[in-house]
Amino acid sequence: MSYSSHSHQTMKLVYDDTVAVLTLSRPDAMNAMNSQFFADFRDVLSELSQEENPARALFITAEGKGFCAGADLKDQAGEMPPDLGKSLRENYNPLIMGLRKLPMPTLVAVNGAAAGAGMSLVCACDIAIAADQAYFLQAFVNIALIPDAGSTYFLPRMIGRARAASMMMLGEKLAADQALEYGLISKVIKQDDLISEGMVIARKLAIMPTQALFSIRKLLDSSEKNTLEQQLEVEATAQQVAGHSEDFMEGVMAFLEKRPAVFKGK
Repeated sequence: MSYSSHSHQTMKLVYDDTVAVLTLSRPDAMNAMNSQFFADFRDVLSELSQEENPARALFITAEGKGFCAGADLKDQAGEMPPDLGKSLRENYNPLIMGLRKLPMPTLVAVNGAAAGAGMSLVCACDIAIAADQAYFLQAFVNIALIPDAGSTYFLPRMIGRARAASMMMLGEKLAADQALEYGLISKVIKQDDLISEGMVIARKLAIMPTQALFSIRKLLDSSEKNTLEQQLEVEATAQQVAGHSEDFMEGVMAFLEKRPAVFKGK
């Protein structure tokens, strides 16, 4: 398989050395998720998951004024009422799980509105930054639906139950600076500098010890349900694996030789 930059109908995948840059590209529809979006995202995740793929970090952003408006309601046209549970199981849930299982760190740069499942996509990434003009919206209740695509899992853990309940039940916008205060994102950046500053972070992630970063994600996830004793054992098991990696040996040698480490993600 060739890992050159290429475009899908709803998104573009570009390789910048070991950074895979995925740009959502349905700006006229606020990058809303339709059937083609899910097909394209599946292809991207499949490509990035290949062992020989050179990418060591995924950077997600979007074209236009919005990041992602969530479900494309025009795509729901047809039999009423629609089988939304089937749609979630076949499209949204595999997208979220595929992103969480991707063996590399993920960074998302939110350039505008992140609403509904678009906000869930943001929450599923390891690190999120946002433009000063961006906002976040749990839009589901505004059309008499419940939050999905992992929102009820991610949000209470990220910002606490009270704030999550407020966002979900009131369906009101959360500005970027408030999202930073809540702990939903890690940084607010001026709109014009969002992509360039995001690439700086993505390139740093791409030269870090990739397997260790993937393990950190899994450890953070497991800490939500484990007791302290259980988490200590999970850490010990993960550390045992990390201690046998090539990157660990490189890190030790670089420290002893007083030079920067050159990690290979192995």
